[in-house]
Amino acid sequence: MVESEAGEAVLRFVNTHADGGGRPELFGTARGFADWAAGHELLPPDVVVTESDAVAARELRDALVTVLLAHAAAPAPGLPDAEKYLEQAGARYPLVAVIGREGARLRPAAGGVPGVLAGVLGAVAEAAQGDVWGRLKACCNPPCHFGFFDRTRNRSGRFCSPGCSSQVSMRAMRKRRKDAEMA
Repeated sequence: MVESEAGEAVLRFVNTHADGGGRPELFGTARGFADWAAGHELLPPDVVVTESDAVAARELRDALVTVLLAHAAAPAPGLPDAEKYLEQAGARYPLVAVIGREGARLRPAAGGVPGVLAGVLGAVAEAAQGDVWGRLKACCNPPCHFGFFDRTRNRSGRFCSPGCSSQVSMRAMRKRRKDAEMA
């Protein structure tokens, strides 16, 4: 569990991709994205979702995963492109500030799918205002890249679970053995 609603929303969104462990791709089709959004009460079930909407959701998610990999000190060669995409997405999916006596929050300026994607960007912005954004990371195990909240005191977490850490260690050990045998 993450310490903020915004952080939870970001992780729910980024953890929709397929991985080597059997997790399915939730945004692979328009129906998959629509079902996910309706299941999280982000879209009414009668809203028409197109394949291009699912592509937009995957692109936004993948850009966020790249940034979360950088948070975990993983190689993220696409980071400049991801940051540029996120900047463009901010213009494409605008937010409005809702200010009241309880404080201020960012809300999507539009409804439908653009509103869902703007809501994700709003959650990122809210997470960045506190101590949450830098602690949101993506697992450094290449087939996983599952988003997680780093609870380590020194913010050094790189893996979503001990299992992923072990897999990376085993691959590195096998590579060292193979390299030693070839030398």
